[in-house]
Amino acid sequence: MQTVPVWSADPRTGEQRAQVAVEAGPPDVDRAVRAAAAAEPALADRALRAALLRAAAERLESAAEEVIATADAETALGVPRLTGELARTTYQLRAFADIVDEGAFLDVVIDHADPALARPDLRRMKLPLGVVAVFSASNFPLAFSVPGGDTASALAAGCPVVVKAHPDHPATGELCAGLIREAARAIGVPEGVLGLVHGLEAGLELVRHPLTAAVGFTGSVRGGRALHDVAAARPRPIPFHGELGSLNPVLVTERAAATRAEELGAGLAGSFTLGNGQFCVKPGLVLVPAGEPALEKALVAAAGQAPAGPLLDPRIREAFLAGVEQRSAFPGVEVLLAAGSAPVEGAPLAVRAGVLAVAAAELREELLEECFGPLTVLVRYSGTEELAAVLDRLAGNLTATVQLAADERGPEAAALLQRLVPLAGRLVVDGWPTGVAVAPAMHHGGPYPATTSTSTSVGGTAIERWLRPVSYQNGPPELLPPELHDANPLAVPRRVDGRRES
Repeated sequence: MQTVPVWSADPRTGEQRAQVAVEAGPPDVDRAVRAAAAAEPALADRALRAALLRAAAERLESAAEEVIATADAETALGVPRLTGELARTTYQLRAFADIVDEGAFLDVVIDHADPALARPDLRRMKLPLGVVAVFSASNFPLAFSVPGGDTASALAAGCPVVVKAHPDHPATGELCAGLIREAARAIGVPEGVLGLVHGLEAGLELVRHPLTAAVGFTGSVRGGRALHDVAAARPRPIPFHGELGSLNPVLVTERAAATRAEELGAGLAGSFTLGNGQFCVKPGLVLVPAGEPALEKALVAAAGQAPAGPLLDPRIREAFLAGVEQRSAFPGVEVLLAAGSAPVEGAPLAVRAGVLAVAAAELREELLEECFGPLTVLVRYSGTEELAAVLDRLAGNLTATVQLAADERGPEAAALLQRLVPLAGRLVVDGWPTGVAVAPAMHHGGPYPATTSTSTSVGGTAIERWLRPVSYQNGPPELLPPELHDANPLAVPRRVDGRRES
């Protein structure tokens, strides 16, 4: 079988840096999945897997300089951004360790037998699914990749992981995987608890493998839907938790545009150009009232000052430039700020941000598709009927934002916010969607095509994706997991006979 090299490349120039691996063939994938499955019994001990998560965080922090330098060389995201991303990643690992220690995620419910109701003794808790396949994201080489939220939440649930590395940062993936394996060895967990494979075909083999129990994916609609269909077509279909694409619409009311034009223009520019427009929550479609040039002028002025920079790889750059060209040529589309190639010293593949505008009546379906990169589209609406017509055409999103005037806090504003509820999993008021806090109340998901499930990939409840509930009926105590014993020897939060215990 011919080996295919995996290269690390510089997105600033497109030049190859070094070969870091070879693409995995079916035997390689099989070995990785079987090693992960063999490591699963070690994760049955909640104290041990909490220790693994904390040890992984420590290893990543101890190698911070190398991790950040490697990630920057492969993504051009910059040291400040990646320093923050690493901090987020290690915080996330420790947060899941705390969740494991607490045990509430097990959702233990005990209903003692009740002859009067003809009810048997029932005891329910959640158990891990098994091996989880994780697909790394292009735009977050740490927080949504090998050591990221999918991996952390799966390990917290007691599920071993096999990661399909992203071709944009293979060296970063190898480095982080090695550090997590070191952490596993140090605390006595088999290093197979985290596997890593490279290559498109390896990803397909990973989803098809009979021991793979679930999939976590962050990427494009096209790629995610293809993998989703593979997962569904298996002889034994498995859950596919995919984050695919999002426009993240922003609605600016007439009064907000009239009273906050400068603020909104500057804020929008900062949001859609952040990370060179390569955030899954970038505001890509903005509904603005027609006849309010001050907001548009402020936006163009601020966005025009955004520095040009490279995208994550030449393929993404080509798709961005083609998308800009296509959208700019549609009838009725006005180019307020031209996006395009903008070479800078040391980064000949850099691009600059752009702003397009179109009347609501001339809004084409193609403009309702995500354009990954620093571009946003203004949709000028006249009156509530045109506004409602545009909202009715929008598919599912990760976020939806409403910008109000300071005195818009009455029933009409509440109704407007409620109108956005069907469109997204997170609603933002008088702010911007970029920036996803790792917090218990965060929901990072939304109606299709934003995600393929109702779950979140950020925050403590992300662990729920990798668990399934099991009820034990009339089980003798000596046969039950300790979490279900009446004495509660592990002190997990529970609901017993309808009452919450802690």
